[in-house]
Amino acid sequence: MTTSSANSPVATGPATATAAIDWFEIPVRDLDRARAFYEMLLAVPLRREQMGANTLMLFGPADASVGGCLIAGPDVAAPSETGTLVYLNAEPSLDAALQRLAKAGGRVVVGKTQLPGDMGCFAHVADSEGNRVGLHAQH
Repeated sequence: MTTSSANSPVATGPATATAAIDWFEIPVRDLDRARAFYEMLLAVPLRREQMGANTLMLFGPADASVGGCLIAGPDVAAPSETGTLVYLNAEPSLDAALQRLAKAGGRVVVGKTQLPGDMGCFAHVADSEGNRVGLHAQH
């Protein structure tokens, strides 16, 4: 391990992670409503799992290197439009996801914004539960 100029530890070598994110949780009040929202918005199925008193709806395949879920339960944080912003993959088209947004029960917070070079584009939306979520795609 080495240290950065601010004397904060910085991992080096084989133990260094390849991605900054490996798991995220989006808190929800109504899991079925949130599941319907995200399945319609992203046009992907979510998978239900139970973890103690909490119920999760998992995004993506079980073997994905980065994963996340919707989560509901007695000790789960409240949904919020402030705080950490998670960007979800809206491929193959951000425009298509935004066209499904209102029907799914959400609204645009920040419209489609083109990023520099070949970084794609993004938008911020409010989901059915009151969370602010980012969407990203190449087109």
